[in-house]
Amino acid sequence: MAITSLKSGKPADQRAEDDAKVRATVETILKDIETRGDAAVRDLALKFDHYAPPAFRLTPSEIEAAMAKVAPRDMEDIRFAQTQIRRFAEAQRASMQDIEVETLPGV
Repeated sequence: MAITSLKSGKPADQRAEDDAKVRATVETILKDIETRGDAAVRDLALKFDHYAPPAFRLTPSEIEAAMAKVAPRDMEDIRFAQTQIRRFAEAQRASMQDIEVETLPGV
C-alpha cells in the first residue's frame, strides 16, 4: 500500500466552523474592550497572559530598562522596520484624499 500523504488538513467545513468560532470570540473581545476600555484589557491580560501590573503605561525608566535588554542587532532591526513602516504609512496617507459624493440629490 502506497502512502499518498503524511498529513492532511481539516476538511473545509471544519475549517469554516473553526473560523466562525474564532471570529465570534474576537468580536466579543473587541466589543468588551470598546465597552469597558482599560478594565477589559486588564481582565484579558490576566486571563490570557497571567499578567496584572499595577499600570500598563511604563515609566521612562522601565522603557529604558526593557530596551537595554534588547541585543544591539535586534534594536537596529527594529529601528529599520519602524522606519520602513513609517515611510510606507506616510506615503499611503499622502496618496489619500477626502471625497464627498452626492449619490442622490440630498444624499
